[in-house]
Amino acid sequence: MKLSLKDQSRILNISEVKVLENIGEGILIIDDTFRITYFNSKAVSLTGIPRKEAVGKPCYEILALSNCTEGCPVQKMVEQGESIVDYRSFIKSPDRAAVPVEVRFSILRDRQNHFSGGIITVRDLPSKYNNELEGDHQIYSFQGIYANNKRSLEIFEILPDLSRSDASVLLQGESGTGKELFAAAIHNLSYRKNNPFIIVNCAALPENLLESELFGYIKGAFTDAKQNKPGRFQLAHQGTLFLDEVGDIPLSLQAKLLRVVEEKSFTPLGGTNVVKVDVRIISASNRDLEQMVTVGTFRRDLYYRLNVVKLEIPPLRERPEDIPILIKHFINQFNKKTFRNIEGVSTNYLEVLKNYKFPGNVRELENIIEHAFVMCRGNTIRRNHLPSYLSRTPQNQENPMGSVERLFNQMEKETILKVLAKHKGNRSTAADELGMHRTTLWRKLRRIELNS
Repeated sequence: MKLSLKDQSRILNISEVKVLENIGEGILIIDDTFRITYFNSKAVSLTGIPRKEAVGKPCYEILALSNCTEGCPVQKMVEQGESIVDYRSFIKSPDRAAVPVEVRFSILRDRQNHFSGGIITVRDLPSKYNNELEGDHQIYSFQGIYANNKRSLEIFEILPDLSRSDASVLLQGESGTGKELFAAAIHNLSYRKNNPFIIVNCAALPENLLESELFGYIKGAFTDAKQNKPGRFQLAHQGTLFLDEVGDIPLSLQAKLLRVVEEKSFTPLGGTNVVKVDVRIISASNRDLEQMVTVGTFRRDLYYRLNVVKLEIPPLRERPEDIPILIKHFINQFNKKTFRNIEGVSTNYLEVLKNYKFPGNVRELENIIEHAFVMCRGNTIRRNHLPSYLSRTPQNQENPMGSVERLFNQMEKETILKVLAKHKGNRSTAADELGMHRTTLWRKLRRIELNS
């Protein structure tokens, strides 16, 4: 029996619809004529097509996958008797850039084993970030993170799979590498994305305050407890709790944290009632937790509970190929923030940053670019706009063949002197031929004289 679109939509109950709406992947359900009967919110964002316009239309018309032009993948599956097929493709749109996606087709059959429809799952993949740099540079962005480094791109690839689970994740990396961005990406790709993403910096609070921040307290628990206060675990209910610098949690508090991780419950300070929570935990540390376990400053059982999946975030000094990409990204950000129009950086400036070890990683680079925006009055950030601790870098660290800027100055000098000689030293006629004001020519000649 063939079901109408209205009848097929009723197959999903309210709880199932809620799950599908919150999942971090596009979900389409089609009938036996390939028409869409269900289209979740993620599918809307991936395609840019409103739900009302998508439901009832053929899937190939809405998804517009690059593979659809080679013949319908679902039709091929039906003919070949396959149940599930995975492949990568692009969602094409006339007014939007092609979106790289991974697609899974799952065939639905009735009791007589006849094709009755299917489920199409679509998830976005790391995409090339066009117009950032010219030439052969390949730039990838994913959830607001920019990279070209191989290790970073490997993390991009596994983030969607990791986000679909509820496994605890440990982000290991130096301070300033962007661990919070990766944690937010995992949350935003998960089915919890519409629920809270709560951040706790465990290194910023003393032990007594950290406990009350995590677990909350009951009115009268201590002198200043004038009313009940929910902890971060309660605030993150049905969402994600990000424990930044988890290695700084004191041993005495680690046992209580372990109980929450294991039992999903805790007792607020001064309370007697157990509070149940549904929270995914992502933790991060710039310290070697495994070494801390060895010396006894971090609980082994807690470490293994938090370290179900570990992601090692590489420091900036190990991915110098990302420095030009990040510089351009931060310039774009600060241009919008300050209503400036800085176009880029000089070769000298870039060479200094490429040779710098960046103990503060990406956060330090962002601060360096912000400093340049304060100091720079033109459209190009130059070496003299570096912070003082970087501007003292020895000159011999520069390219021995000279920068592009120096080469340009040399060419300009030769041209000016040649034109001046042609007009027998007449600055007015030389300036006219050079297309500059006479005073500008005078300043350039003065600079040439000083540098000779």
